[in-house]
Amino acid sequence: MKQTIRNEIIQYAKQTYHTEPEYLWAKTPDCAVLRHRDNRKWYAIIMDISKEKLGMQGDEIVDILNVKCDPVMITSLLQSEGFFPAYHMNKTYWITILLDGTVPAEKITGLLDFSYDMTAKKKKQEKKEKENM
Repeated sequence: MKQTIRNEIIQYAKQTYHTEPEYLWAKTPDCAVLRHRDNRKWYAIIMDISKEKLGMQGDEIVDILNVKCDPVMITSLLQSEGFFPAYHMNKTYWITILLDGTVPAEKITGLLDFSYDMTAKKKKQEKKEKENM
């Protein structure tokens, strides 16, 4: 099987966060959700969509990754090649990354890490749950 950036992201999530991709929709069998095991929140979505849905020329299908991000970072990232307003997600807190090699792998995994942290169970909430036990 050809190694793709999509596969690298899934492998990274498995190794780093012990997360298995979840394929939730029959109509989009290649769309995978990555979520926390404890709070079940999504921290990433991997999809394949046509370029035109990102405002690009052509109808070629490309892989993308949506991650949660700080709004200020989103504004900055959108100035860089390979980043787009979130496809099919809240554009204030999510961003789409093109997985075609335009964005370096280290930057993608860094943003995946950031998204994982942003969607993690909050310390305050964990403390409250421990007190209730």
